[in-house]
Amino acid sequence: MGRRQTDSEHGRCALLALLFLGAISCCVVYTLLSAALRPTPTSPVVDAIDSGDDLGRREEAECCRGIEHLELWGDAVKWGSDFKLNSSEECCRACKAMCSGVDGPCLCDSWVFCGDRKACRANFGECWLKKQKDSFNPDRRDSGENVMWTSGLVFGKGEDIVGLHTEYGVLRIKLFPDCAPHSVAYILELLRLRHCVGCQLYRAEGRGISWDSQGNHIKNAPFGPPYALIQGTLAADGTTTAFKEIQGEEWPCPQIRRGSVAWVGSGPEFFISLANHHEWRSQTYTVFGSLLPEDLEIAEKIAHLPTKQQVWSNIDVSVLDEPILLRVVPVPFLYKS
Repeated sequence: MGRRQTDSEHGRCALLALLFLGAISCCVVYTLLSAALRPTPTSPVVDAIDSGDDLGRREEAECCRGIEHLELWGDAVKWGSDFKLNSSEECCRACKAMCSGVDGPCLCDSWVFCGDRKACRANFGECWLKKQKDSFNPDRRDSGENVMWTSGLVFGKGEDIVGLHTEYGVLRIKLFPDCAPHSVAYILELLRLRHCVGCQLYRAEGRGISWDSQGNHIKNAPFGPPYALIQGTLAADGTTTAFKEIQGEEWPCPQIRRGSVAWVGSGPEFFISLANHHEWRSQTYTVFGSLLPEDLEIAEKIAHLPTKQQVWSNIDVSVLDEPILLRVVPVPFLYKS
């Protein structure tokens, strides 16, 4: 940006003298600040732009989606006949607004909106805010192409956690129902099954020399292999949810960061990221949750188990010598006083 001009020659001379003195002062200040803020040798320059936790919270807050052609039942806390809005997103945010924001539970944990003017007729714009007896097992009244309603879930803080049980510990996952509602519906079905025959982890790769302990990429380091993830499948026998529905998740989804839990393509293959993969920006992945930070230690332990090398589509990968069986389990409410 250009410097503002003066109006007189004498003023210009005086200004130059002041600028000269100011420049000397700035150099001294810059030298002192540079010494204080210079990265230490143990903290290499990284590519990360935002704190992973802050980024995840921001991205999740921006999402507010539901499942079309689904009508959830439940006790109404606000009647849609008296509460009309312009979009399903507004209805979702109205439900979110009834959460305390500090610790659960939410006064509203589900919403139902009618947004098809032709099909809804007099019901067009109705936003029903509801409270389920069990938000992990919501009361479904109807679903299918002939259903004119769109419905979604909202979880209070600490009420949105499910666990992946492994022999090394339980990996607790915070779900994103408002970003990936179809994906979360599938996970909740696995939870209700009480088993997950076929679910397992089979690939494990640490951070190597490419990412630091916070998951930030180290400047000039390769982006793998190893690729800093553990990967498996959640294809379980006995599920009734058509897995192809997960392809219907809207974009954009949250970025892949340390702790992200995401589908590979439309699933049921999934992975837990051990690094901030800002280089993975395509629509190849759908983030539907995030591992609790305190459980990353378990994931890191799994990533360092014995593996054998294989090549998948010209990509070198590390496959576990012994696959790890998985089961989706409930987790006690974490934030109750």
